[in-house]
Amino acid sequence: MITENATVVSIENNQTWIETQRKSACGQCSANKGCGTSVLSKVIGNKLSKMKAINKINAQVGDEVIVGLNESSLLKGAFVIYMLPLLFLFLFSIVGQFVAQNIGIPNDELLVIIFAAVGFFLGMKKVKSFSTSIEKNESYQPVILKKSTHSSVLVNL
Repeated sequence: MITENATVVSIENNQTWIETQRKSACGQCSANKGCGTSVLSKVIGNKLSKMKAINKINAQVGDEVIVGLNESSLLKGAFVIYMLPLLFLFLFSIVGQFVAQNIGIPNDELLVIIFAAVGFFLGMKKVKSFSTSIEKNESYQPVILKKSTHSSVLVNL
């Protein structure tokens, strides 16, 4: 289980909303002075993320809590969101290349691009379908595990 500190910011219609502060891994390695990601992180800064969480401990607004998310659900969700459209794009571009060669099109790039775009679009539709199917699945939702033993102040600059 992946855990993070959060603050309960509102409870609306039996839905608990929490805020966490986004953290960057930058600053942890020796290359942070010359790293583009580190510079970008400093420009963007640490932002707050607001999300729904399952509240099984009856936390109240203002409570500092520990929130958890199932690791396997996170990995599966990340794979579907990032890899599925790319896999569809590559597979459809290969099919487009095969079709172009079999029907004898001399300049096949346009057909391959069209097939790749259709594949990417279908991959995105699959992501949307997956997203809708897991929307109510508790294993993909953050869960408030317990109240935090220390209080941290989140500052919104």
